[in-house]
Amino acid sequence: MLNKLLENKFKLIAAVLIVLGLALVRMFELKLFYDPFINYFQNDFKNLPYPQVDKLKLFYSLFFRYIINSALSLSLIYVLFKNRDILKFSIIMYSLFLIVLLTAFFIVLDFFPTASWLLFYVRRFIIQPILVLLFIPGFYYQFQNSKK
Repeated sequence: MLNKLLENKFKLIAAVLIVLGLALVRMFELKLFYDPFINYFQNDFKNLPYPQVDKLKLFYSLFFRYIINSALSLSLIYVLFKNRDILKFSIIMYSLFLIVLLTAFFIVLDFFPTASWLLFYVRRFIIQPILVLLFIPGFYYQFQNSKK
């Protein structure tokens, strides 16, 4: 097992650095991104109205954060699997999720003022690298099955 780790030391180091990059994005979120919902969702938000937001600024901030997390997540997927087809599929999926999630976020924000839980979870998928946590086990399973 130690030999296998030494053979894949570049993959391991790269993966750790990418995960560290994702952690740094999270750690500096208050300095890097405009997001009035950070404080809103830290409180008891169930019965509170949404905070006042600059929608254009919020859109660009969420878009930028999603792009950074996606780039790091796609890098991690490529480092782990070294497969261009998986990378292409992931890029397409991340692009589709970007369109769907940002659209859903602003629809909920504009038309559903009492759907704070829905807004919470849609925002969570935008700002957190949750998709990579779903894709890596799925690709690993597919990779293992294709070996058989």
